[in-house]
Amino acid sequence: MQYVYYTIAAIVLYFLSDWILVMIENKRGKQFEQQRSLVFLVIIMVLAVGTFKAIELLVNP
Repeated sequence: MQYVYYTIAAIVLYFLSDWILVMIENKRGKQFEQQRSLVFLVIIMVLAVGTFKAIELLVNP
């Protein structure tokens, strides 16, 4: 069952990371040119590490 939680979390994190990246670009006033993929990767990795650790703690007390 925990694989379902990880899969759902990954899908949500993908769209959340994209939304965060767009919000950062809007605040900045322009898009990231060549670093867009790197910024997206950093955002999703930070969110994924925290979320997956939380899921692990909730599933395996």
